[in-house]
Amino acid sequence: MGQFIPDYLIREQAAVGALVLFAALRVLAAVAACSRGWPISLVQKCAIGAAGLYCAPQLIDVLVHPYVMNGSSAELEGKVIGSTIALFFSPILSHRLGYE
Repeated sequence: MGQFIPDYLIREQAAVGALVLFAALRVLAAVAACSRGWPISLVQKCAIGAAGLYCAPQLIDVLVHPYVMNGSSAELEGKVIGSTIALFFSPILSHRLGYE
């Protein structure tokens, strides 16, 4: 029998990856927007769109194969949770740094 990775490890790894990626992306986008005079609401909408595109492959896989319980559902859950947490808390960090 082959070895497999438990779902909770896949979920945690995807959540941490999305958290780091979107927190850094959102703060750097706020820095760029502040220096160019762009509205922060545009940055937030673009970050939400990027998070949707980041989660799209696993979402399509879960929708196409709903009867197969594989790692894509755990990975989708992790990506959604990580990006949601990052996009919720990164505006607070950007505000503390003085970019909003």
